Amino acid sequence: MLESVRSRITLWYSGLLGLFLILLAGLTYFLYWHNILLSTDSNLLELSETYVTTFNAEMKDATGEDPRKEAARVAMIEHRFRDVIFALVDDHGQVFLSSLDLPALRGGIEHFSPEIFSSREFLALAHASTTTGTGTFQNVPGGKNGFRGYSRLLEPEDRNVSLVILQSLHPQKEIMEDIRHTFYWIIPIALLLASAGGYFLARKSLAPVTDMATQARGMGAARLSERLEVSNPRDELGTLALSFNELLDRLEKSFEQQRRFVADASHELRTPVAILQGETEVTLSRPDRPPEEYRETLSILRDESHRLAHIIEDLFTLTRADAGQYPLKLRDLYLDELAADVLRRTRSLAIAKGVTLTSSIQPELPLSADEDLLRRMLLNLLDNAIKYAPAGGMINVDCRLDASYYVLRVSNTGPGIPAELQSRIFERFFRADKARSRADGDTGGAGLGLSIARWIAEAHHGRLELTQSDGSGTTFTAYLPVPNRSAISG
Repeated sequence: MLESVRSRITLWYSGLLGLFLILLAGLTYFLYWHNILLSTDSNLLELSETYVTTFNAEMKDATGEDPRKEAARVAMIEHRFRDVIFALVDDHGQVFLSSLDLPALRGGIEHFSPEIFSSREFLALAHASTTTGTGTFQNVPGGKNGFRGYSRLLEPEDRNVSLVILQSLHPQKEIMEDIRHTFYWIIPIALLLASAGGYFLARKSLAPVTDMATQARGMGAARLSERLEVSNPRDELGTLALSFNELLDRLEKSFEQQRRFVADASHELRTPVAILQGETEVTLSRPDRPPEEYRETLSILRDESHRLAHIIEDLFTLTRADAGQYPLKLRDLYLDELAADVLRRTRSLAIAKGVTLTSSIQPELPLSADEDLLRRMLLNLLDNAIKYAPAGGMINVDCRLDASYYVLRVSNTGPGIPAELQSRIFERFFRADKARSRADGDTGGAGLGLSIARWIAEAHHGRLELTQSDGSGTTFTAYLPVPNRSAISG
């Protein structure tokens, strides 16, 4: 049961509420009892004042052998209350007059006996007033629930006689007992009702989570297009559902890209494998073929194996790049020197295609980068420009500093890329062969060159863009961030 979030929330809520109610009940009980004691003390103090006032008045008219005792006895008669005891104690702790000596009043809650005066607490209370000369409060045992006692000097000039007033705490203790019994019933009932209400609220609040879990269980690779229902996008659960839907969007795109990648890779690899298999079977079917045909077959096998190896190498590079396992080997270099070296290496390809290769390279362009990857990016751009440039066309390479970026621009003349295909030009295995003229017999690459080139630019915190493509030609521009101004000036 505790494995459920609803149960754990209800348990925590009930436990905290129970602890709060117990603390509140304890504090209420303590404060109420404290106020009762204060009220009792105030009542005892008022009784002592009125008693002494009556005693002084009776002393003026008292006669007989012991006028003080007679005045005290009359004052006790006038101030008799149920559950209140008056006692006069001498300096030896002996009670020589008390209200217990008088006839008992009817309707008292309990019967008191003189044994009350023999307790240690009573004697200490009586002795305190004769010692200090001031009034003293103290609890005294006896009766059903004890007494609250107050002692003071009967006459300020006489420290030999003290007045002790005891008030029974039985009514107050009965009230406190009723309060305890009330708490014994109210706290469990409140906890029971709060637990039931808390469980209901937790269940209702977490119902969207249960619905989302039910929907998520039915989702799979074949049903990634489904999305969770969002009842309230402004609360926490709605935000969770929106975040989960965004995750599903990214997963759907990744799955779709992966499926397309696998399908395109299979298609690209099937062609050279089929050529290799066909050429081999044809050669083996006729053992009496002349050596020239064998050489031609081996030449075809060599070209297709090179093409297959190139595709596999490109796939391996992109796979490592996607997994973040292609570390950059940074070193200090000059971008202008790298661009000039790549131009020299591709000049023969341009001559073979019959296109003119021009350049405009600004000198002194220091950069910290992976030289092999940048070389590969520029070679891919130039190879792509040469393949799609018509015979007699022109290719230009522009390399310069522009603000905080090095701009590497590769342009060629030709028909350009149709506008509806330009957004897909960097997709893997995408080729716009039908729209752009190529030399006869040129099978081209696998459509991975631009994808790899863009990844190389992004790996160096730059970007690669198709900045122009129309009837006058096509331009790809790479932006690479400049390390710092001191490196440029140096």
